[in-house]
Amino acid sequence: MKENTYKPQIPDMMEAIFDAVYLIFDLVAAILFFIYAKGNTLFVLYGILTLTLCGGDAFHLVPRIIRAVRGTSDKLKRQLSIGLQVSSITMTVFYIILMYIWKLTFPEFMIPVAIEAIVQTLRNEVWQSYLENKN
Repeated sequence: MKENTYKPQIPDMMEAIFDAVYLIFDLVAAILFFIYAKGNTLFVLYGILTLTLCGGDAFHLVPRIIRAVRGTSDKLKRQLSIGLQVSSITMTVFYIILMYIWKLTFPEFMIPVAIEAIVQTLRNEVWQSYLENKN
């Protein structure tokens, strides 16, 4: 069996602590949005937005935390690679939800057609990517 001689350095531990605190803060914020929503659609959307951000970031931050504490491995590199892909997809979903929040918050303002077209195109791309990877 191969002996692991990795010893985490202070910057590695600081990154792990920062990432963990960020994920916990994000999760608590999402829970608070849902608790205080009381039927307010905007607060529910903020909760969903925050959970989307937290969930997507967790896919690449948890492997980074593990790497900072234990060192790297091929399995961890694969997890980090998949995590970055998942994070990219959830960021697209994040911006789609943010667009709807913008529409609810500022109903008198029109979203520029170019921005709406870009967001809708991204939404379609994410959906197509999901369908292709599912099969």
